[in-house]
Amino acid sequence: MTIRAVVRGVGHYLPERVVENAEFEATLDTSDAWIRSRSGIERRHLAAEGETTSQLAIKAAEAALADAGLTPEDIDAVIVGTSTPDFTFPSVATMVQAGLNMRNGFAFDVQAVCAGFVFALANANGMILSGQAKRVMVIGAETFSRIMDWTDRGTCVLFGDGAGALILEAQDGTGSTEDRGILATDLNSDGRYRELLYVDGGVSTNGQSGHLRMQGNQVFKHAVQKLAETAHHALEKVGLSGGDVDWIVPHQANLRIISATAERMQVPMERVVVTVQDHGNTSAASIPLALSVGKQRGQIKPGDLLVTEAIGGGLAWGAVVLRW
Repeated sequence: MTIRAVVRGVGHYLPERVVENAEFEATLDTSDAWIRSRSGIERRHLAAEGETTSQLAIKAAEAALADAGLTPEDIDAVIVGTSTPDFTFPSVATMVQAGLNMRNGFAFDVQAVCAGFVFALANANGMILSGQAKRVMVIGAETFSRIMDWTDRGTCVLFGDGAGALILEAQDGTGSTEDRGILATDLNSDGRYRELLYVDGGVSTNGQSGHLRMQGNQVFKHAVQKLAETAHHALEKVGLSGGDVDWIVPHQANLRIISATAERMQVPMERVVVTVQDHGNTSAASIPLALSVGKQRGQIKPGDLLVTEAIGGGLAWGAVVLRW
């Protein structure tokens, strides 16, 4: 028998405040039509004053536990993908652990920016396969509104806040691609591209949280190529191709990137879960958010073959192939 890390539950949380594109017209040289045409984004959720990343993560975790029919005592580990933690330390994950009143197990954060959830998922999969844990809560949570330069129309209109959570559980499989659970992962990074997408602040530089800076055109070019390649490599590891995929659940950064990546993978847009229009780019939260919404919509069903892929600052990028 083969051990597989199988999805047991999923959930998400979005802040109450919804910001439509038109709101930016009062302060920026932009318009609803311009934002939609460039990104496909129509609105995004922004955290309230005092609402933290860990608070969003805890609510998403509670939703995932309810979906799975589990309690915090059933969870062995919590891994949070985030680039916007409440504090330099402790980790958001330990704060989630405390917020759930979970007194067993262990918790830690993973920082790979928009690819954070994919990297966290791969780590959780490795822990389950090695026997380190039986059930792992994997969360993507962000408050990117805290690092926006609200005078930069090229970035501030693109991002939103939110959290999504997934519970993985060790289950027996046959070793075939018909097994439920994670079938393959592919992780990559290249630190030479730091200047394309970064935050101009940090503890050991200027002691400030800083603002997000991005060379949008260059990021777009790298994203389309690298996302299609990593998805292909992950599928190739288990002898599958784009034609076998029921759903691509991509990082929700930009509708044009999502469409171009699907085209390269030869997967029609009808088989792509798209939520970017309602959430904007929520960085590490975007894939678990899309998984949760996709399940709620009735798109993602048990037995479906999914590919998730993401790219973020670093550059860091990767993909996960899993059967729901």
